[in-house]
Order: sequence, then structure tokens, then C-alpha cells
Amino acid sequence: MDRLRFYFNRLRERLWFRPLIMCLFSLVGVFLAKGVEYIPIPPGIPIVTMDSLETLLQTLAGTMLVVATFAVASMVSAYASAASTATPRSFPLVVADDTSQNALSIFIGAFIFGVVALTFLKNDFYLRDGRNILFVLTLLIFAVVIVTFVRWIDSVARLGRLGGTIEKVEESVRGSLKRRRLAPTLRCRAVTIEPGAGTSVPAGSIGCVQRIDVAALQAYAEAEKLRITVRALPGTFASPGRVLAEVTGDDGLHAPCDVEKVRAAFVVGNARTFDDDPRFGLVVLSEIAGRALSPAVNDPGTAIDIIGTLVRLFAGWAEPVKPEDLRACDFDRVEFPQLSIDDMFDDAFTAIARDGAASIEVAARLQKGLCALAGLGHAKMTEAANRHAKMAAARSEQAMTLEEDRATVRTLAAFAHHQ
Repeated sequence: MDRLRFYFNRLRERLWFRPLIMCLFSLVGVFLAKGVEYIPIPPGIPIVTMDSLETLLQTLAGTMLVVATFAVASMVSAYASAASTATPRSFPLVVADDTSQNALSIFIGAFIFGVVALTFLKNDFYLRDGRNILFVLTLLIFAVVIVTFVRWIDSVARLGRLGGTIEKVEESVRGSLKRRRLAPTLRCRAVTIEPGAGTSVPAGSIGCVQRIDVAALQAYAEAEKLRITVRALPGTFASPGRVLAEVTGDDGLHAPCDVEKVRAAFVVGNARTFDDDPRFGLVVLSEIAGRALSPAVNDPGTAIDIIGTLVRLFAGWAEPVKPEDLRACDFDRVEFPQLSIDDMFDDAFTAIARDGAASIEVAARLQKGLCALAGLGHAKMTEAANRHAKMAAARSEQAMTLEEDRATVRTLAAFAHHQ
């Protein structure tokens, strides 16, 4: 299921996928009208004339291509807006917007249906009952197109806007964090073997680790009676010298292995993905805040909103998980490292603290957010929040020119430290 989810999400990021599926459904509908016409229809059903059906199909085919072109232009404009106002790293999430992709798919599918059905109708492909069925299908498609267009107009007004992009990134990060909370080691064993104790498996290409097929690692380890320790989490930059995993025997010592088989379980691509890499989503949120704090934009309100978003995400991470909700360890021959709270805090707050050090409103809100996280009762999170509160206060001490502002930040940092 994890493998299917990963590749399905990659297909969702392709604009051609859903229109292709809808085109196939359109062709099925055209031939369905021909197949149903041999089923006896009760007498008394009005006869649909060729002219009325032809007019409907011509209207459908003539308008849907224009609407689809307009939809594509609006979506491309929204994508450019998301890349310029937020960050280019948010582009895959904006492209995968369900409402826009569904609308584009329905418009193109309706156009294909109209063209093909009109061609078959002109060549006397349908009998009387077939024309009746085709007429009903055409009316249904008109209704679906109208409802979809109305819903899409409401959605496209927000597509690519900064607030909508932030919501999409937050939703994606929340989902990946939830999956990792329920399976901290991706249903593998926790790491017990020290680095360097096993046979190293270096990366074979340069890029970012996007996904790790732990099921394939488990199958290979079971067949060869080995233990595999993952050393590169999703999001790690892989290079020929970077160790992806280490292989040991049951005794914990070096053991020979098929390097290519182990390496094949690591999907390496040109860019990081949101699915199995929660830290990437935190980086994207931090980038949005950093762009908002740049002198060219000067939008501290967006940075303050991002701080609130990060606090919500970390508060959700700190919530205790019920024992019955935890995923069982299904891969007992694979050891997988857990996410580091310190690394996650570095990804989320370091850039905001640096870029907003001179802004009293941003620096104060950051201290309040870190204070809230320090008081959640999560030991590691409290330690990380205190460390970042101290560093943020030190940056503000150097960046701020007014002593009253520096005193305010010092007071808030001291309060966070005592949580």
C-alpha cells in the first residue's frame, strides 16, 4: 500500500493523468449508447430527432474546448502565482489540487464525448433507441459540466493564492507526520547497531532519497539471513559517497551482501517529496516565511501565520499515541531511524529566527510559539524549543536597534526557558 500510495501521488502531480482517464470514460459512454439500444424500451418514450441531438452535441463539442483552454490558462496562472508568492517547492501540491484537475478532466472528457458521438451520429451509427440513450447521456454530461464549472470557479479564485498554498502544505505535512507518529520506524525495528559496524551500501546516483521500500529490504534480508540498518532517511541528499544502509549478519558483524539489491530499495530522484519526508514540508513552510520577511515583500503577517501553523503541527506531533493505534513491527530484519526533534526544529524555526530577528512582532510571536511548544510536556520538544528560543533571542539582540524591543524578547525567551 505504501508503494501504491507513493506512485499514485506521483501520477496525481501529472496533469495528463486524470484527463486521460476521463477520455476513456467518454469513449465508453459513446459505445454504451450503442450497446443499450438493443434492449427493448417501453412504448410511449418520445423519439429524439437527429437535429435536436446534433445541436446538443455540437454545442457540447464547441464550448468544451474553449472552457478547457480557459481552465488550463487559469491553472497555469495559479501555478506561477504559487511559485512566485510562496515558494517553487510548493508547486507539486498546487498541481495536485483535486478540484482543478477534476474540472479540467471533465471539460476535456465532455469535449471528446461530443466530438466522437457527433461523428458516429452523422454516420448513422445509432438507431432510434440508441439516439434516445445518447440524448440522456448528453443531458447528464451537461449537468455534470455545469455543476463542475460552478464549483471550480469558487476553487480557482483561491488556487495559487498564498493562504491556499500554506493550507495545502500544512495538510500535507500533517498527513506525513501522522503516518510517522503511528509508525515511528515505518514498522521496522529501532536502530541498535552503531554506524560502521556493517557492510556499507553507498548511493549509486546523485539526488534526494524519495522513498525506501522496506518490504523489499525485509524480503532480501530474510532470504539471506541478514540484518539491514537504514542510514539515509527520505529527504537525504544521496551522492556516491553517502551510505544508504549497512548490512550485518545475525551476529551484528560485517556480512557480504548484494549491494545492488539493497540499493534498489532506495528511490532516488531529483527533488524531495512530501509523502514520506515530513521535514521537507517544514522546510517549505519556513521558506514561505523567509520570502515574506524579505525586504522586497515585507510581509511579517505571513511569517506570523507560518509560526502558528508550525506550532499546530508540532503540537499534533507531541500528542500521545494510543498503544492500539501504533503499527506493529512487520519488518523485524530492518532497522529504521526515527525522526529527530532537533532536526525538525532546525528546519522549521532557524530561518524564521534569522530573517525575522529585527522585527519585534515576528520575534515576539516566535518566542511565544516556542514557549507554547516547551510547555506541552514532551521532554525532547521542550529541550529543542528552549534551545531555539535562546538562539532566536541572541539573533534579536544583535539585529534590533531599540533596547525596549530587545528587553521584550529577552523576557519572552526567559519565560519560554522556564516552561
